Amino acid sequence: MSGTTPEPDTNVPPGPSGPVEEPVLGPRVPRMRTRRRRLVRALPFLMALVLAGAGLHQLQHAGKLLLPFESVTTLRGRLASVGDLFKDPQIVRILRKNGLKVEITSAGSREVATGSLNGLDFVFPSGQPAADLIYVRRQEEGLYSKDFHPFDSPLVLATFAPYAKALTAIHAAEPEKVPAGPQLYYTVDMARFLALRNTKWNSLDVQKYGFRNDNKVLAQTSDICESNSADSYLSLAAFTLNNDSVLSKQTVPSLAPAMKQVFGGQGAPSDGLYSSYVSSNGSRQSPVAVLYEHQFLTYQTAYRAAHGHVDTQRVLLYPKTQLLSEPHYIALNHQADRLGELLEGDPELLRRETELGYQLHSSEDGHELRDYLRSQGVPAPQEDTVDRTKVTLPDLSVLEAMITKIKGRPCPAHVPGHTTSPSEGR
Repeated sequence: MSGTTPEPDTNVPPGPSGPVEEPVLGPRVPRMRTRRRRLVRALPFLMALVLAGAGLHQLQHAGKLLLPFESVTTLRGRLASVGDLFKDPQIVRILRKNGLKVEITSAGSREVATGSLNGLDFVFPSGQPAADLIYVRRQEEGLYSKDFHPFDSPLVLATFAPYAKALTAIHAAEPEKVPAGPQLYYTVDMARFLALRNTKWNSLDVQKYGFRNDNKVLAQTSDICESNSADSYLSLAAFTLNNDSVLSKQTVPSLAPAMKQVFGGQGAPSDGLYSSYVSSNGSRQSPVAVLYEHQFLTYQTAYRAAHGHVDTQRVLLYPKTQLLSEPHYIALNHQADRLGELLEGDPELLRRETELGYQLHSSEDGHELRDYLRSQGVPAPQEDTVDRTKVTLPDLSVLEAMITKIKGRPCPAHVPGHTTSPSEGR
């Protein structure tokens, strides 16, 4: 063996430095198992896609899909008794789905009619006289306005079963005929009721029915300088005391003494009249409260859902001479027309208005409201089989004259653009 070093084989490909290890032989990983590993790694991503799809579907169903990217029109309005309508979450959702957002300030119908309309897209007074005044003002100023009338709600006297029974015993009220179930509704003879304005409840033996009350038999209202419901009751009382004739400037002086008794004897007016009526002490604080029908029906529906039965202690007195609250939505520009059209014609909104206790103006017989109440287990008011005498509201100037007589001073002037705090039963 020679001492020379052999020449390297230049035909061997270069390899890694260090010792060369023998190849390790093992089982070959099947391709299907590799795919399974890839699928496992992809599962979180796939689940995220599924959840995102479900979320998009839910947003679409709720009417909120891609809301940040949609064009939303904001409308600013001033409202009277229907202010809570635009605070209802379902109403807000439906309007947003239709590209509208509503910002509101609350005020009495008089302020809605006579206050400044600068910066507003619409107003929503609770009665025809205020709507007429706004329409005339806009015409005189050569400005745009368009009237919509989506729903109504009768003026009612909300009371308690013992008081209703005491009035029934002296033929001032009469229970409505119901086929079965609790007695929630009565008809009240306004002439006989107002004739009791100097009589105390205890004199009617109301204690026989479980109550004692030494106050006079009067209906309590909100402030007549702010509230449409109070003005409406003033009109109803004056109509009754004026031999079923509309109050006029000529009859204000002769009716004023009796009207002072009707309003002056009830004490300080309450802005939270509905809250007072439904409170635990309501039977003493507000034995008879002037409200709107929809407020009572909404209360009973919620009470039935919470307790499994209606509140049989709280009942309604329907005046034989009927006075409807006729809220009018008035668009002050073409952009606001869209909201009026939806309030009058959108199926979802009409259904929700019914659920909130309103009588749809487009309804021929009001069956939508009765059907809804029955579906919720709440007795519906009796259908009118005869035409009731309907009260026509006097002009606002006539109301102002009567209010001045009752209070001894005119209502305070409103600062243009100023709004009062929200009050119930406006």
